[in-house]
Amino acid sequence: MESPCKVQNGMQVSEVELVYKSKVKASERPQVSTSKEVYKLFKQYWDENKMEFVEQFKILLLNRSNRVLGIYEISTGGLAGTIADPKIVFIAALKAAASYIILAHNHPSGNLKPSTPDKQLTQKIKDGGKLLDIEVIDHLIISTEGYYSFADEGWM
Repeated sequence: MESPCKVQNGMQVSEVELVYKSKVKASERPQVSTSKEVYKLFKQYWDENKMEFVEQFKILLLNRSNRVLGIYEISTGGLAGTIADPKIVFIAALKAAASYIILAHNHPSGNLKPSTPDKQLTQKIKDGGKLLDIEVIDHLIISTEGYYSFADEGWM
């Protein structure tokens, strides 16, 4: 990702290169339009062995046509929480040139009710997205038996 670059006075600085490589043709990328479709997609790519064990936070990256550019795992925590750094969320979104992102995390307890920190983080990332013209269109809390959609419940 970075390589040393010499400047005139002999000092070295790192050159940063951002690259997004897709192995999926644009026409073959799945397209999502409902929270149920998003839930099914996340569930398909979520490690079932961790769903009821540790909390994880992932994002779905979408282009302007709601076609999936990729899923990125932001963090894995413990039984009661995980840290989702908004900077990491937007590094991934910018690297993939995403127009929209959907946030998702699991509650190992199976409780789908969002906590106050869940709501605060959603708002913080949503506000950051406005500055970057990357719309956060939903946040799902998922379990093995179902999901909660912030958008469906009027929080977005």
